[in-house]
Amino acid sequence: MRKIAIILPTYNEEKNIEVLIPQIFEERKNPTISKLWDIEVVVVDSNSYDETKKTVLNLTKKYPQLHLLETKKEGLGKAYLEGFRYAIEKIKPYVIFEMDADLSHQAKEIPFFLKKIEKGADFVIGSRYIKGGSIPNNWQWYRKIFSLLGNLIVKFGFMKPSINDWTSGYRAIKAWVIKNSLYYIKNYSGYVFQIALLDFALKNNALIAETPIQFQERKWGNSKINAFQYSLQIIFYIFLNSSFVKFIIVGIIGFIIDFTISFYLIEFFQKPVWLSTLISTETAIISNFLLNNFWSFSYKKIRNNFTAYLKSLIKFNIISSGSIIIQTLFIQGGVFIFGKKLWLLYKILVIILVIIPYSYFLYNKVIWKDNN
Repeated sequence: MRKIAIILPTYNEEKNIEVLIPQIFEERKNPTISKLWDIEVVVVDSNSYDETKKTVLNLTKKYPQLHLLETKKEGLGKAYLEGFRYAIEKIKPYVIFEMDADLSHQAKEIPFFLKKIEKGADFVIGSRYIKGGSIPNNWQWYRKIFSLLGNLIVKFGFMKPSINDWTSGYRAIKAWVIKNSLYYIKNYSGYVFQIALLDFALKNNALIAETPIQFQERKWGNSKINAFQYSLQIIFYIFLNSSFVKFIIVGIIGFIIDFTISFYLIEFFQKPVWLSTLISTETAIISNFLLNNFWSFSYKKIRNNFTAYLKSLIKFNIISSGSIIIQTLFIQGGVFIFGKKLWLLYKILVIILVIIPYSYFLYNKVIWKDNN
């Protein structure tokens, strides 16, 4: 049988953990689990001052596959990291679950995660925002907005609209993903740890799947999340790690290079407009290609091979030429239908809504395609 290690970080969760742990082990009777899977649970307690530790120790008498790991209080990310290391070393699981200990995640949904794993998924997200998923009806309006907005920012910040719940803390992940990620995720703490782990999995070819979950409001205790701090951490992480954000910055740099060279060649050196435009455009294209290769898409960059560079640069030029043609047609169409006065607005809208998604998609699928 394959082993499952369920990691439960706790801090003052005595009442919740007393209910949750028996619920988890009860799932061993489920036919989906009993035939193929063996469950072990690791409670990672961060110096709780209530009876959490005592409660877990008492439960170990009934459940030998329950483990207690005591750590310092250093945030959610550090607690999970310690739990991952312990599970990999002591339990050697095939799948590792992340799960909240406050009863917001339901043990009865564990089999649905495992069905996705059995179908080939490497990383299964318990999603609140797909068909069949939900958040509590009694959540205050600002909590709903915060949750939805946070996910939208991450989804489009990484330009991964197919993933609907980046911030979910209920996950099933194959152990190989966790093992490979340890060196990377150790740099993150708090709740942004969850985003960093999923980002790493995506960049390392893990097959991602989602299963709907019915997220519950906690019954006892207080939420540990600091909304303002969490929001800043998310934005900062996206800015530093999103290939899409880097791609946008590279595009801005390319525009500046294009405009500057054209301006000087035409205004100061009196070169023909067509020649100046050709030189400035190609210089910007080469700059964009190199910056994208060594920065935006550095995790799947083209290796040091002149032939590979040349072929990719030619493809890059073709895609860039396509964006110029598309932009020209759309702007001319706007002028024809709505008039010339708003040409600048058409240009801005076409770049944002058409050119950027078109270029980013094709660069990923045609030029930097190894990890897609």
